[in-house]
Amino acid sequence: MKYDFLIETYETERVKVVSAWSMFTDEDLPVRPHPTDIRGRSLLEQMVHQCVSEDIWFRTMLGIDVGAPPLPKEEVRVEFMRQYTDDSAKRLAVLREKDEAWWEGETTFFDIRRSRAWVMTRRMTHTSHHRGQQLALLRMLGRDEHSNYGPTADTGGLMQNHAPTIYPYASLQAIFEGEAAGGRKAALPGPGGKAVTERPSAKK
Repeated sequence: MKYDFLIETYETERVKVVSAWSMFTDEDLPVRPHPTDIRGRSLLEQMVHQCVSEDIWFRTMLGIDVGAPPLPKEEVRVEFMRQYTDDSAKRLAVLREKDEAWWEGETTFFDIRRSRAWVMTRRMTHTSHHRGQQLALLRMLGRDEHSNYGPTADTGGLMQNHAPTIYPYASLQAIFEGEAAGGRKAALPGPGGKAVTERPSAKK
């Protein structure tokens, strides 16, 4: 089926969402990019937004209702991770049953008509946008950052310098097992003296 790539992308993107959340701690939930500026979502607000927004898009635009409240009863990090993992797994199962005619059929995207394939693509870019904000917040907190797509400064620096991609955990199951044990993320080598950006600051 020619839209399998969208299903496969959603399958990996849902893992990236939970993986990003695993890099934070519970103490980070109220933190904003700037402590006195409410325009920047806190980590807690980002997690709420991800769960609520994705639920609304799937229910109202794609007609996929997982039959569960989008938010956990206890708003702590690991419970958000579990809720999103469970809900997104149900959505993924429904998507795998859809044929090409469904993907190419039109639906309402806010006040315009678009194909479901278009809406799904837009949904994943929306998720990626917010995840990028969260990973920037992780840097503001001075934390180590594992890979979410490719190498980071903490996994060895730039791709062109052959820095490796090192995810915090190898799978969703490993995320929950590791976090339940207090954190068992993969070891990070750091840049090792190599440049971590294409325009490194001059040394003082």
